[in-house]
Amino acid sequence: MKRKLGERKRGTGKKTRLEWPAIKPKSNLNMTRLKDTDLFTVQNFFTSVESKAFVKAAELIGFVHQGSLGPIKGQAYRDNDRISVNDPVLASTIWESGLDKLFSDFKIRGKVAVGLNANIRFYRYKVGQRFGRHIDESVDLGERKRTYYTLLIYLSGSFEPKSETEQSSPEDSSEALVGGETVFYDSGNCVVAEVPPGEGMALLHIHGDRCMLHEARNVIKGVKYVLRSVVVFA
Repeated sequence: MKRKLGERKRGTGKKTRLEWPAIKPKSNLNMTRLKDTDLFTVQNFFTSVESKAFVKAAELIGFVHQGSLGPIKGQAYRDNDRISVNDPVLASTIWESGLDKLFSDFKIRGKVAVGLNANIRFYRYKVGQRFGRHIDESVDLGERKRTYYTLLIYLSGSFEPKSETEQSSPEDSSEALVGGETVFYDSGNCVVAEVPPGEGMALLHIHGDRCMLHEARNVIKGVKYVLRSVVVFA
């Protein structure tokens, strides 16, 4: 079922109803741990159709540029475009499409994963834009709830079909995306993992006091779109 985004006025003054794309539940998702770390990837978390539909919906809402004061002012360098929405129904839909099962065995400090934060963000990185090295903080939401994992769903990039028989046609392929890798570093500033964007792929990494320093590298060609949320434990 499609979720309502709300209403926006076009130039004619008429209101247009926007809707979130439908998300199909997946029963065959697999989580892959990267190099014995708390980093995990999930291939094909969104289908190519779902990814493109979310990009279209985000563009209809409209992005706002987001920058920072930079390292001199104690902030990570940031240059991208962002949308932030609060939608508990969308958060639940994404969680129940397969994440709930992937996190069923996770336990942190006596807490178990219960869902996604209702705050959903969309990021757009055009050529030359990036997000410098930083860490993601854990947030206390009250009522024993705290965030412990960041969820990134890449909405553009190379797409890997679910099976050999499910090939994407040329007209369905994403615009070529070069660069925009998410890179993680250890305490000695050595690269631990370098994750290139893949359309529909989810990347999950622990945050808070165990968060690794990471960055989103420059986009060299194309446009990088990402949906971001955080996993809540209670």
